[in-house]
Amino acid sequence: MQVFHVKQQSTQPHIMAVANQKGGVGKTTTAVNVAGELARRGRRVLLVDIDPQGNATTSLGIAKASLTVTSYDLLLGGAPPETIPQPSGRDRLDIIPADQELAGASIELVDVARREWRLRDGLVNLLPRYDWIIIDCPPSLGLLTLNALCAANAVLIPLQCEYLALEGLAQLKQTLERVRESLNPTLRIIGVVMTMYDGRTNLAQQVVDEVQRYFPRLICRTLIPRSVRLSEAPSHGRMAYEYEPNGRGTQAYALLTEELIGREERIL
Repeated sequence: MQVFHVKQQSTQPHIMAVANQKGGVGKTTTAVNVAGELARRGRRVLLVDIDPQGNATTSLGIAKASLTVTSYDLLLGGAPPETIPQPSGRDRLDIIPADQELAGASIELVDVARREWRLRDGLVNLLPRYDWIIIDCPPSLGLLTLNALCAANAVLIPLQCEYLALEGLAQLKQTLERVRESLNPTLRIIGVVMTMYDGRTNLAQQVVDEVQRYFPRLICRTLIPRSVRLSEAPSHGRMAYEYEPNGRGTQAYALLTEELIGREERIL
């Protein structure tokens, strides 16, 4: 059994958005499992689901039909922020869930004051509760993702090991640079994590090599393998370590989390 040391409480949480405008790259799987691994290591973690599909919410076994408050209420002021985080059923891990109601938020936010800062404003009073806040973004570069990028101090980019992913990475990097220049100068890329890696194919290694060539300081050492068990876990409302404790995917997310801790906790 692994034993993790509990970290002392910090005064300012690390706020990390997990973002990629392309769907199907393992974004939610990464957000959920990194959040879970952080909590296992004694960090107090808040997982914020701002994807109208609510996949992070479902991945933790939370029935969306039973929700009374969601990230929609956090963004639109529908409830006091302090009442919105909910226990996930795991020690030290809370969640602000999402459901399809969030789909209308992008339209409703257009005429709202400080529309890009609604998420950050909503999180302000929650900051002392947590060591890490992980934001699972929708697969787009719209107003919901922009709110996440304005609230975060770091971005983790999951990138599927396929050729066309490189084109999307360049576009996302340009967007992040524009956000940093005009809205959030503290934002930075903490890493690019390669997902769905299959070492049996030449293409997967070629994509990794290409990302390594262009972004040598950004690519994470840990590769997340293509795994049926990782794909199955959310349908059971469980994280990787709960569903297959000794699986390759579980081990990979444990290593990735240690790598992110090393990159992030030296900074704040």
